[in-house]
Amino acid sequence: MTEYTAGGDPGAAKPAYLIRGVRVVGAAPTDLLLAGGVVAEVGRDLAARGARVVDGDGLVALPGLVDLHTHLREPGREDAETVESGSRAAALGGYTAVCAMANTSPVADTAGVVEQVWRLGREAGLVDVQPIGAVTVGLAGERLAELGAMADSAARVRIFSDDGHCVADPKLMRRALEYVKAFDGVIAQHAEEPRLTEGAQMHEGEVSTRLGLTGWPAVAEEAIIARDVLLAEHVGSRLHVCHLSTAGSVEVLRHAKKRGVRVTAEVTPHHLLLTDERAASYDPVFKVNPPLRTSADVSALREALVEGIIDIVATDHAPHALEDKECEWAYARPGMLGLETALSVLLDVLGERWDLIAERMSRTPARIAGLVEHGRNPAPGVPANLTLVDPAARRTVDPSEQASRSRNTPYAGLTLPGRIVATFLRGEPTVLDGKAVK
Repeated sequence: MTEYTAGGDPGAAKPAYLIRGVRVVGAAPTDLLLAGGVVAEVGRDLAARGARVVDGDGLVALPGLVDLHTHLREPGREDAETVESGSRAAALGGYTAVCAMANTSPVADTAGVVEQVWRLGREAGLVDVQPIGAVTVGLAGERLAELGAMADSAARVRIFSDDGHCVADPKLMRRALEYVKAFDGVIAQHAEEPRLTEGAQMHEGEVSTRLGLTGWPAVAEEAIIARDVLLAEHVGSRLHVCHLSTAGSVEVLRHAKKRGVRVTAEVTPHHLLLTDERAASYDPVFKVNPPLRTSADVSALREALVEGIIDIVATDHAPHALEDKECEWAYARPGMLGLETALSVLLDVLGERWDLIAERMSRTPARIAGLVEHGRNPAPGVPANLTLVDPAARRTVDPSEQASRSRNTPYAGLTLPGRIVATFLRGEPTVLDGKAVK
């Protein structure tokens, strides 16, 4: 029997954890011994003296979730979120890694700013925070940011995005794709033709007409995706489409993938569950960019996610201070919280299709981002980044109980399936019994 320290002495080795009888995706229930930052052993009736025991009966062990699209707001809008509070929300949602978008203040368009975000993530120690660098200086869409310097920095940035703004200039987009090809980087595009969405408040369609609100047409997204897959094909570089939201976009993507274009795409939980009918309440919590679409779009997105045309689920976690949401619809900032509810929404949408969930929320996003320690099923020697889920539990979403500094969840009052019981980052618990450890 292997013997492990139970901890207590600050200078002693970190304690091991023995998870008993947990169901690993694609396998029968088993025991997992986590020690030294990795999965040390897998098997039935493991014994490890001094290890802390976690009862895994009835639980499912997923590889730690990875979010390719998170807004942590720091630096600049710490009233809405900080790297620490967002990391805690992520851990409670089952995540072990998040990619932090660049639209901070100052913008993450230099090596100095991305390194600041990266270091704040390391200090929080709750999830691995991987900064995303801006494509253009100040997100202004006029000249390229310091892509090479950010890639060579301590943060080793590999994904670049002006999210919140579209890289609308095709010449600049081509140059960005060419530049990142040298180090196999990715340009993640916020697909929105700005001249087609001026003054837009919600999806353009029957509901917007009825409400008298200026519409955001689906073609504004689809036209940019069509242009960019052609550019990516011409350059031979990697393109990622942020928060894809329309049935037409799915078809553009399907055609591009058949031709072998190096394109991937994400869909958010809210675009898989909610429709533009929610805008009829005029509650700004439902204002988001891209907007909530029609039920036909939701059906197409769900089918594309299962089929693999859409590669991943990403939260687009967008916390906002109260004054930016508790106001008239026209003046509200777009965005919704997502980290703490994403897995439950996907369970509600897909049911207990655990291998598919692991692929779309962990393995594939880790591959796209180049996060080699993440997205791997528990096996001996694999980094112990995992989350334990109770599929039988149901919970009613209460905004006041969320770890985020903001409260703008669109799921308030909804009862959703699944509960995160524990999250481990390199064998260290960040969540135990559903509560944050730090």
